Amino acid sequence: MKKRYIVIIAILVFVCYTNSSNAQQDAQYTQYMYNPLSINPAYAGSRDVLSIVGLYRTQWVGLEGAPDTGTFSLHTPIGEKIGLGLNIVHDQIFITNETYIDFAFSYTIDVSEKAQLAFGIKAGAHLLDINSNRAITGPFDPIGEDPVADINVDNKFSPQLGAGVYYYTNKFYLGLSAPNVLETEHFDESDNSNNSFSTAKERINFYLLSGYVFDLNENLKFKPALLAKAVSGSPLQVDISANFLINDKFTIGGAYRWSAAFSGMLGFQASEQIFIGFGYDQETTELAQYNSGSYEIILRFELFKKEDRLLSPRFF
Repeated sequence: MKKRYIVIIAILVFVCYTNSSNAQQDAQYTQYMYNPLSINPAYAGSRDVLSIVGLYRTQWVGLEGAPDTGTFSLHTPIGEKIGLGLNIVHDQIFITNETYIDFAFSYTIDVSEKAQLAFGIKAGAHLLDINSNRAITGPFDPIGEDPVADINVDNKFSPQLGAGVYYYTNKFYLGLSAPNVLETEHFDESDNSNNSFSTAKERINFYLLSGYVFDLNENLKFKPALLAKAVSGSPLQVDISANFLINDKFTIGGAYRWSAAFSGMLGFQASEQIFIGFGYDQETTELAQYNSGSYEIILRFELFKKEDRLLSPRFF
């Protein structure tokens, strides 16, 4: 019976994370402004360098089975108009492991001498792995066999297809995207081999991303940014952030995720090629009493800078 209860709790955690009105379906990031490729394929190649980004986020620290997310991405321009990118995301939530792998393509046109508009598409795969045995940990030991409680999915494949547009200058950017336009049911009740059932469904997430860079003086820049996400069945999620860049080296800022969390951010431009960033979220919901916050670290490494087009360092 213990095993049955634990697996039921695990299912509820997964379903609440993906479908409840107070949770997100796609992985969320505090430092989204440094890696828009994860949500918008039109961003590929826009920095005019080979840009490699690694990000790790551990959410709701202290809460057993809370999400852990690792992201790796790279993108580069090919010629003057085309950008290519690769994005890999691994998301672990209690008994569930999800892996996303996609390739991005963008095409850019010059709107004016200082403004460009990029159109992007991406295609890839989503792999879902569920193992109910991961719930049997710590003081909870299985008592006998309970096949009804065993819910196992072995890297179930589903295709991914997304699109986006991205308008930008050296000071301003605005992007609109849908990282995946295909709706897929994760559990298929007809699949009797793993005792699964139709519970969670991928829904289309729409993202609006925007920001502007203000030169306050020659040593201080200010950039407010906004990320809004809309998905059917959930309220609009809005992140508002503000970062300051000091002496082209140090970044400090804060953010507010509407009705969800306050965040703090620090960053260091170690060289023209290397940027290191750190983020921390403190929940404002009732969930705050069960965890000590969420932590995030990002590392960006860039090569082959175009001196005539790229501002160094760039905020986006």
